[in-house]
Amino acid sequence: MRPAARIAILAAIVLAIVLTVVGCAPGDAAQSPGYVSGDGTVTVFDDGAEVALAGTSFAGDEVDVADYRGQVVLINVWYASCPPCRAEAPDIAALDARDDVQVIGVNGRDDAPTVEAFDRTFGIEYPSIDDADGAATATLQGLVAMNAVPTTLVVDPEGALYARIIGTADPSTLRSLVDEAAGAAA
Repeated sequence: MRPAARIAILAAIVLAIVLTVVGCAPGDAAQSPGYVSGDGTVTVFDDGAEVALAGTSFAGDEVDVADYRGQVVLINVWYASCPPCRAEAPDIAALDARDDVQVIGVNGRDDAPTVEAFDRTFGIEYPSIDDADGAATATLQGLVAMNAVPTTLVVDPEGALYARIIGTADPSTLRSLVDEAAGAAA
């Protein structure tokens, strides 16, 4: 067999393998393996427990939920390669721009350069607690089940847990929960 024929057969085999692998790949980023995502289920708490969460941001600053009393606080548990986290990031950043809302991220998977790149990509200006040791997640787990990533907690202006969203937060639902939490504390 001629060398050119061998190369053509090898190229055909490689192409067949590549097409097979690509054909088996999930069509939607939300179907990608490697994370557990919720379905957007919302739970509203009648008498939510006080949320006491503190830690150090990836920038090295101390972050404490108690510092934001008087505002609705969104605690968003996320990581950079999570497709639903990426999908909801612009909506959460938009809520953080409101004067009556403070967002605090919790990220236990990424390093500082990865978080900084995510922040630049999505225009994130709020702090994220570096949860490499799992302490922040353990604190939250003591209040409410943290079953999936992303999970977003809505804390009312008095510091009480108002609601939890497991999975991607629908923008209109999240805005409504923020408005309700602000009114519930009034």
